Amino acid sequence: MSTSAPVTRALFDDIMVPCFSPASFIPVRGSGARVWDQENRMYIDFAAGVAVSALGHCHPAMTATLEAQSKKLWHVSNWFTNEPALRLARRLVENTFAERVFFCNSGAEANEAALKLARRYAHDTAGPQKMQIISTTNAFHGRTLFTVTTGGQPKYSSGFGPTPEGITHVPYNDVAALQAAFDQHSDNICAVILETIQGESGVLPASEAFLHVARHLCTRHKALLILDEVQTGMGRTGVLFSYMNKGVTPDILTSAKGLGGGFPLGAMLTTDEVARVFTPGTHGTTYGGNPLACAVGEVVFDIINTPQLLEGVKTRHRLFTAGLKDIQQRLLFCKAIRGEGLLIGCELEGSLRGRSLDVVGAAGKAGLLVLAAGADVVRLAPPLIIDEEDIREGLARFEKALADLLTQQR
Repeated sequence: MSTSAPVTRALFDDIMVPCFSPASFIPVRGSGARVWDQENRMYIDFAAGVAVSALGHCHPAMTATLEAQSKKLWHVSNWFTNEPALRLARRLVENTFAERVFFCNSGAEANEAALKLARRYAHDTAGPQKMQIISTTNAFHGRTLFTVTTGGQPKYSSGFGPTPEGITHVPYNDVAALQAAFDQHSDNICAVILETIQGESGVLPASEAFLHVARHLCTRHKALLILDEVQTGMGRTGVLFSYMNKGVTPDILTSAKGLGGGFPLGAMLTTDEVARVFTPGTHGTTYGGNPLACAVGEVVFDIINTPQLLEGVKTRHRLFTAGLKDIQQRLLFCKAIRGEGLLIGCELEGSLRGRSLDVVGAAGKAGLLVLAAGADVVRLAPPLIIDEEDIREGLARFEKALADLLTQQR
């Protein structure tokens, strides 16, 4: 195979491990909420790399910061600390419940660290028997063996041999089932891990009662409440982190995706009391706290954590929901529109039910990038800075894609 041969989508099928099924076109450049493919066709981006590109593509402040840091220091490992990592950690501590920060490279690694920390804390403070973890069915916490097992979706964890033990799943938003799990395992529960909105499983927000009961039970039984804000954090719901609007405070919080704005970056946030059990050597990472990633994270944080941007997310939410309701009146394509901020799910109905991937494909043909969240839900997670013109144009393309699919059914 010649290294000078054209790079096409077919090359993926020839040389890449087939655990992905990418679109037929290859994006090559982006600006704001727009991307262009190899044929110079423009797409409106309602996906943002799965809620990652919070400030859109090639934000000038991010590119300038990355260029400047690239001329200073790329990597030093955790045998040393570095200035960008310390500055970003300080921002996170000063603006959240947290007193300690652990940096890594992804949401999966942040959740892996959170789960390990919870078990280590319980082990050191109460004994090895306190190791049960309560999660929810249809959750998604990452792709490591520990996190896929915790996530409770067998399609992601089956076929990989023995999985970690001591994990119980309850239905999401089922207060009675959560209470029953605590009754069953008594004081052997070390942690409850929850998403404030189940993103991968249909954009399902947690009820206020479910979150508050989880907090109460954790406090009562000396368990830790872990909130997975990998997708909902960094302004995605109109506040810096979703928990700030829920009336509950976690013991551990995980963040990634929008934290780096497209540069791989994750973080686990916790308190002094809990963090103290992670002594040198108990956990680590080669690239976590990388100067390039944290320098970019600094500027992303400073832009997002402003009243103007966060209020803008709420305004954009209203524009999206109003536009989707208008499409619904004309096409009757969905039974529910739900979510918060710029994490929105459309639950399909009628002949489109179970065809979320078909909608994603049709949207691509119409020049729009959207996401699936299970078989029945189309998920919209655009850049937080998307302008009104792109919202209107993207919704028009979405309607065309839906209309084309519905016409094929007749």
